[in-house]
Amino acid sequence: MVDTSPHILIVDDDERIRALLQKFLMRNGFLASVARDAAQARRLLQGLDFDLIVLDVMMPGEDGIALTRDLRKVMDCPILLLTAKGEAQDRIAGFEAGADDYLPKPFEPKELLLRIGAILRRMPQAEASQNLPKLLHLGPIRFDIDRGELWQGEQPLRLTATEAALMRIFATHANQSVTRQQLVEELGRDKVGGSDPAQERAIDVQITRLRRKIEIDPKQPRYLQTVRGAGYMLVPD
Repeated sequence: MVDTSPHILIVDDDERIRALLQKFLMRNGFLASVARDAAQARRLLQGLDFDLIVLDVMMPGEDGIALTRDLRKVMDCPILLLTAKGEAQDRIAGFEAGADDYLPKPFEPKELLLRIGAILRRMPQAEASQNLPKLLHLGPIRFDIDRGELWQGEQPLRLTATEAALMRIFATHANQSVTRQQLVEELGRDKVGGSDPAQERAIDVQITRLRRKIEIDPKQPRYLQTVRGAGYMLVPD
C-alpha cells in the first residue's frame, strides 16, 4: 500500500534539531527526511518529491534565504523558514525570496504543526466554487482556478502555494476589494498567533511577486490593483 502522508524535508545544520523535528513530524503522521545543509538538500530534491520544506535560515555556506531564492527558479514546493532572527525585516527578506511562511526560533512544536497544516491547505487542491468560471483571463495570462495554475500561452508560470491561494481568493472576490486582514485570515495565518503588521506587510510582498507574473508593467498594475485604504482588487478581462 502506497503511503500518501505528506513528505517533509527538514534542512538544518543542528543535528539535534533535525532529529527532534523528524521524530516529532513522524509521530504526527508525516514522512520526514533530513538534510544538514543546502548541498545535501539539493541532492535529495533531485531524487525525491516533497510536499513542503522546513528550512533553517542561518546555515554555514549557502544560507536558507539564498537557497529559497534559487529553488524558486525551478520549483514551487512550499517553503517554511526557521530562524533565530524574528525581526520584521528578516521575515520580509524571507518572503521576498519566495518563502511561504516564517517561524522564529524558539517555537512551540504545536505551532510548527499548525503552520505546516495552513501551508498545505493552500496548495491548489480544493475545488473551485461552482459559480466561478474555470479560467480567469488577464490579458495574455490565464489562471486555471480548478488547478491553481497560471499560464501564458502554452507556457506555465510557476506559482508558490501562497501565490496560488491568493489567486483563488481574488478569483472568488473578482472586481471586489479585499483587505490585507481578509487575506491574512483566508490564508490561515491568523489561526497561528493572530495577524500583525508584519503579516500584512508580508501580504504586500506576496502581491508584488504576483504582479511580476501577471502584469505587463508591475509598477502600474492593470489587473491586480491597489485600492487605496481598502486593500487589493483583481480585475480580470
